[in-house]
Amino acid sequence: MQRRRGQIALVWKSKTIIDNRGNEVIVADADGPHAVRAAFVPQRSAKAEVPGQQIINITRMIVEAHLDGVELWSRVEAMGKTWDIVTPPAYHHGTRHTRHWSIDIRQRP
Repeated sequence: MQRRRGQIALVWKSKTIIDNRGNEVIVADADGPHAVRAAFVPQRSAKAEVPGQQIINITRMIVEAHLDGVELWSRVEAMGKTWDIVTPPAYHHGTRHTRHWSIDIRQRP
């Protein structure tokens, strides 16, 4: 599905906070999700064959270039599921119409 006519995804950006021990910790920002339109391309998946194994589902999310503040500690909600970001967002530069971010996301169990 195309990026401009893709599906709506909710993205929680990352922010740095100080925990009760005085350490700087990066967490998903709970102030509210940011709605973005994205295209999703399945990358790889592993189905659980035996009880006790985990299902791993990795998908690439392609969003417009103006999305910033998204890191490995951010969270995504799309297609009715919650996803974690597994690779740092990769910026693909091009013309104004083709530049975008590619983000690999993994479905949470």
